[in-house]
Amino acid sequence: MEWNAETLQFLSQCFLHTLSPNPEPRRRAESSLYEAADRPNYGLAVLRLVAEPSVDEQIRQCAAVNFKNHLRVRWATEVSREPNAVTLAPIPDPEKEQIKALIVPLMLSATPRIQSQLSEALSLIGKHDFPKKWPSLLPELVSSLRTASQSSDYVSISGILGTANSIFKKFRYQYKTNDLLLDLKYCLDNFAAPLLEIFLKTATLIDSVANSGGPAVATTLRPLIESQRLCCRIFYSLNFQELPEFFEDHMKEWMSEFKKYLTTRYPALEEGSGDGLAVVDDLRSAVCENISLYIEKNEEEFQGYLNDFALAVWSLLGTASASSGRDQLTINAIKFLTTVSTSVHHALFAADDVISQICQGIVIPNARLRDEDEELFEMNYVEFIRRDMEGSDLDTRRRIACELLKGIATNYKEKVTAIVSVQIQNMLGSCATNPAANWKDKDCAIYLVVSLATKKAGGTSVSTDLVNVENFYGSVIVPELKSQDVNGFPMLKASALKFFTMFRNQISKPMAIALVPDVARFLVSESNVVHSYAANCIEKLLLVREEGGIARYTSSDISPFLPVLISNLFNALKFPESEENQYVMKCIMRVLGVADITREVAGPCISELTNVLAEVCKNPKNPVFNHYLFEAVAILVRRACEKDASLISAFEGSLFPCLQTILVNDVTEFFPYAFQLLAQLVELNRPPIPPSYMQIFELLLSPDSWRKTANVPALVRLLQAFLQKAPHELNREGRLSQVLGIFERLVSSHTTDEQGFYVLNTVIENLGYEVITPYVGHIWATLFGRLQKNKTIKFVKSFLIFMSLFLVKHGSTNLMDSINAVQANIFLVILEQFWIPNLKLITGAIELKLTSVASTRLLCESPALLDPTSAKQWGKLLDSIVTLLSRPEQDRVEFELEVPDIGETMVYAATYVPLQNAGRKEEDPLKEIKDPKEFLVASLANLSAISPGRYPQSISENLDSANQAALLQLCGTYNLRIV
Repeated sequence: MEWNAETLQFLSQCFLHTLSPNPEPRRRAESSLYEAADRPNYGLAVLRLVAEPSVDEQIRQCAAVNFKNHLRVRWATEVSREPNAVTLAPIPDPEKEQIKALIVPLMLSATPRIQSQLSEALSLIGKHDFPKKWPSLLPELVSSLRTASQSSDYVSISGILGTANSIFKKFRYQYKTNDLLLDLKYCLDNFAAPLLEIFLKTATLIDSVANSGGPAVATTLRPLIESQRLCCRIFYSLNFQELPEFFEDHMKEWMSEFKKYLTTRYPALEEGSGDGLAVVDDLRSAVCENISLYIEKNEEEFQGYLNDFALAVWSLLGTASASSGRDQLTINAIKFLTTVSTSVHHALFAADDVISQICQGIVIPNARLRDEDEELFEMNYVEFIRRDMEGSDLDTRRRIACELLKGIATNYKEKVTAIVSVQIQNMLGSCATNPAANWKDKDCAIYLVVSLATKKAGGTSVSTDLVNVENFYGSVIVPELKSQDVNGFPMLKASALKFFTMFRNQISKPMAIALVPDVARFLVSESNVVHSYAANCIEKLLLVREEGGIARYTSSDISPFLPVLISNLFNALKFPESEENQYVMKCIMRVLGVADITREVAGPCISELTNVLAEVCKNPKNPVFNHYLFEAVAILVRRACEKDASLISAFEGSLFPCLQTILVNDVTEFFPYAFQLLAQLVELNRPPIPPSYMQIFELLLSPDSWRKTANVPALVRLLQAFLQKAPHELNREGRLSQVLGIFERLVSSHTTDEQGFYVLNTVIENLGYEVITPYVGHIWATLFGRLQKNKTIKFVKSFLIFMSLFLVKHGSTNLMDSINAVQANIFLVILEQFWIPNLKLITGAIELKLTSVASTRLLCESPALLDPTSAKQWGKLLDSIVTLLSRPEQDRVEFELEVPDIGETMVYAATYVPLQNAGRKEEDPLKEIKDPKEFLVASLANLSAISPGRYPQSISENLDSANQAALLQLCGTYNLRIV
């Protein structure tokens, strides 16, 4: 795309029309730009348009956004592994060089809105090219910074510092490597001194302007403060990996200014209208992050400044934490004190009055509910729960205040416990005198107990020294949850439910179960948070285990109130904004997993669940809710039909319309779930399979059904169910040929080869040898072809398991003859190259038993191996069997993950999630053999009795000493001898 008047006109018109409120010209313009983006020099032309002063500012701003997005997708394009994905044409290298030459001066001369877009674009380039492919960038930024500094051009200074901040951010998040440290050294050598220079110059200007007075102080001060904030963020990036020598040498200059910003007020900005206070607080917040970094990573070098900073932060918190709009500053300031409290300088907090002041002046005011919390509770329950219940509120005032107390308690636990316990009792007393007015005191008391609880290692149990849990539960929590008004004081009810959930392991069964009917009443509270917490409480309670792993709560415990519980759960899903409430659906799933599922329970439940399913099929939005919905259906079907097989037809009648809707309307998100549920229903049926299923079987055999990788595991699961329940159907209309075609397709790709073996194993297991004989040669040819082209450890293990299954089902003679039919005497080659060396890699109890027994039978039954000329192979196979049976898994298997195909794996993971409650039961093909070790020794003893003296010699020549000793020990264990 050449830069001329015609190009300028074309691009200007296109960008103008993208701003049109009318969809038709907007779509045409977007389409024209999309096509033009493939042409060389498109990005350069758009950048030149941005630089053109004669073009309207709005069009240029739109072009700057387009330029940034163009760079995002085309500067460093990645080749997609998806078969139908479109690969965008990358920007040619000559064009890249021209863009890099133009962008810095253009960014510095642009208006603020355009400058911010170009700064982001520059950062995108820097992410890929800086510093190695763009060595001129940093010198150019430094030169521009000094020029702008001389004229005090703080618009340009902020643009340069913003760009530097973006490109230096990588030093915060990347692992420390030699390459990263070399890049960091380059940046420090070029930028550390200019950064300090502009920081100190700006500091002097701030002092001068702040002391000058006059009406323009705020206007002049603002860009200076913003510039210092950017300097602080760059300081953080450059110091994150380790303390650089330059910053250690100049620590005094930096720390003096940092302290000044924490202790100095700027009334012109802070007391004026607008966001002046926020601008100053952003700088203070950045300073707090910097000093937290130093106390955490450079404690020794920083200790001389620590006392002054601790006092400055403490004093700042006294005013900042009282204001609702100063959250980030408050959080970062408290984080600094928390870091100090766990450092070697914790003695700063040792005095009783200090801890008491922290508790009364910082912790309790920040732990109390604020207006913003109440608004979030009412207006956005999902976000409230995410912050409050799911532990993602680390950066909220409430949580970070409690983290400070925990930090101090690391060294002064008894003092903290004593002081906080008194405060908790005071707040409970305050609420008791006037519950309606002082309910927030009670809420704060409960919050402190919950937040300061200590989680026991490796489990869900928590403990606290602040209160006696059962006494607190009985006197504080039970009265709240016994309240008949389920809609009164909803935030306090939510806190009470949270306490019950948190301390569920500590509360005795009689006390807990007595309150569950009351908790169930809160499922119909109008508050989304309250009925979500009630559902979560019941769900977590049903998971509690006693010491021996036995469930504490069983079906008999919930049966007295089960109808009301189930009714209330489904009614909770009818409240506005809770139609897809994942906590409620998870609780339904858990209750159905514990309850006694009678016909009277099953009928209403399947009706309600299918109604919900029919609704979400119209527009699937919440994947977590949808998963628990399908799990609930699966567990209801499984547990009800196991108890009463006559319910299968009723479930089919309810579920088939929904499953049909999913398949007919192409609700692709639900395909894997639908196939898993169908597999479950097929498995629950007794032969003959109803005709309705055979239509699905025909759909299953269609190659189109298998095109999407994400559907494959669920389709294989369904195919396995059909092959097990209706193997005779495979003999009709060439279906076996179709099934083997599916196997061939799956086994050809390393992402689906394991699924291909599942299909093949099921065929071998369920069909007679006379049925599969015509196809066996083709099966071996397919597998050998894959072995030659692209064998992986996973494939070889699956291949070995398949051969073992073939042997135990159809005999060693059929196995060897069918393999040798492909190529004369190839079996012994397969044995030597694949079977013997990889047998030790087999994992899983059923797989280990299958392969060891098959190998033993091969060892003791195969004429080819029993021939004296094969004595070495015989000995090596036995050595591998003994290794498999005698050594622990970690000693014989190297757990080295094979690198997956990222493109396909991402799609797979995003779409296919196995249903735990519709899982396929693993069948043991050798139920008659209880102990594979005994089977080995007994088989060897019988074999050696036929030819005494022959096998001990072979054992001593071919087994390593450890395996000889292990075999001898096995003989002793089972009182058998190899003679």
